[in-house]
Amino acid sequence: MRQLAWPPGNAILFAGRTDAGVHASGQVIAFDLDWNHSENDLCRALNSILPQDVSVKDVEQTRADFHPRFQAQARRYVYRIYCCATRDPLNDRYAWRVWPPPDFERLQTGSQELIGIHDFAAFGSPHKPGGSTIREIMAASWKRGEDDYFFEVLGNAFLYHMVRHIVKLLVIIGQDREHRDTVQQYLQNPTGPPVQGLAPAQGLVLKEVLYAK
Repeated sequence: MRQLAWPPGNAILFAGRTDAGVHASGQVIAFDLDWNHSENDLCRALNSILPQDVSVKDVEQTRADFHPRFQAQARRYVYRIYCCATRDPLNDRYAWRVWPPPDFERLQTGSQELIGIHDFAAFGSPHKPGGSTIREIMAASWKRGEDDYFFEVLGNAFLYHMVRHIVKLLVIIGQDREHRDTVQQYLQNPTGPPVQGLAPAQGLVLKEVLYAK
């Protein structure tokens, strides 16, 4: 929150946009507002008028020049899959049903190859024509639950559809439908044929946006 005037029509700034159907539990926004009460009061006031599928977790005042997108240092995404021979409508809203189950070791090995600075052109497109496709992935790994798997990835920025392309490729590698070295092949040949197929949008969550202290 920035303690300035907020006339009707002023823009609300977001840390980033997501595909239709993608969820966010850690989205960050900024706006200008004349507000003479506490930040907790503003949080409660916003939640009283927002639709049921949106909730404000925290409100704080920041610098007047703060931009949640351009000053972000990194973003963390989590993608959930569940393994079941038949569909589960309660799970399908927030996860991708995968069958047969992928091999966990193959998932993990493939995810480790993503770490570092690479040209990810084969995994997505820049948000502006001619933009750079070089990105840095600081961490990427899978965690296994009882019947589900969680892919967590931390990067300085992501291309359009990048995480969903990655998850799709890792799953088919885990199902032994692609060779173990396929991730490395796409990274070494970013101008070649792109990754085909997308993991469904509903399994993806923007978990956290990180800023310099």
